[in-house]
Amino acid sequence: MEITYAIEEHLKTDEFIEVLNESGLAERRPVKDHARIEKMLANANLIVTARLNGKLIGVARSLSDFAYSTYLSDLAVALNYQKKGIGKELIRFTKASTGEAKLILLSAPAAVDYYPRIGMKRHNHCFLLDDIKELN
Repeated sequence: MEITYAIEEHLKTDEFIEVLNESGLAERRPVKDHARIEKMLANANLIVTARLNGKLIGVARSLSDFAYSTYLSDLAVALNYQKKGIGKELIRFTKASTGEAKLILLSAPAAVDYYPRIGMKRHNHCFLLDDIKELN
């Protein structure tokens, strides 16, 4: 199984949605809103893909300043290819592409135990705001 890892500047929206669906991450992403997914891809400035014979089987979508911080906003590997080191390699490739910038991510509940196993450190100082009306 020869998997090719690469930075892709123009990942197709339908391919991205397909891997989100195949990975289980679709339940946490707006996959039915094609325009929103398209915007997510257009505004990411680092997309690393894993392909097997041209088929997209994994993706790491990030926002980075390439100096201080990189937010890995989506890490998705198709279920049939999970537990083969593909997610770890996508993270490694992303980190290697961003120099000394710290890699930061929010884990999906099902993956919260995965990241410490591959060497990432847990950080307890994260905050979320979904709706501006929540601000006091």
